[in-house]
Amino acid sequence: MASCYVIFSESIDKYYVGSTRETVEQRLKKHNENRYGNQAFTFAANDWHIYLEIAATDYSHALRIERKIKSMKSRIFINNLKKVSLQRTASCI
Repeated sequence: MASCYVIFSESIDKYYVGSTRETVEQRLKKHNENRYGNQAFTFAANDWHIYLEIAATDYSHALRIERKIKSMKSRIFINNLKKVSLQRTASCI
């Protein structure tokens, strides 16, 4: 299943937003192993962890979500997404 994801590195205090067709755990492992080369944004750290995962209906949907999050250019927006996600999870329990 396709997903949009947000990962966070404490060592550089940065978020990275991406989308994937594979599992987010597989993609996270690749980011932490620097498999995307030394020019990739995630090369600067190897302590990335999953901050938020958003399921998408297909890969094009995941890309649209990724572009929307990136267009906001805001840590506050990402943090608010996390809060909403936690609230929805809590209301389902």
